Amino acid sequence: MESKRKIRFGRVVSDRMDKTVVVAVETPKRHPLYKKTTKRVVKYKAHDENNECKVGDKVRIAETRPLSREKRWRVAEIITRGEVVEVQPKEIT
Repeated sequence: MESKRKIRFGRVVSDRMDKTVVVAVETPKRHPLYKKTTKRVVKYKAHDENNECKVGDKVRIAETRPLSREKRWRVAEIITRGEVVEVQPKEIT
């Protein structure tokens, strides 16, 4: 029997919490009358057990039982690692 749990692909936008990442999932939505395609971005909080995800990573998240008040997803796999340039405060001035 096939699993009824949903799967989404997205990009990690925050990894500041312990064992939790925020994943932004973009879905194209087409207007029914004007046929213009717009991007719809939804952010999900996902469980990352080993704190492996970093900002910019492309990940696959899977639906799971409620883990906290807002967490209903878990990171199934990291597809690609993101390249994030770290800028030190003294480099800005």
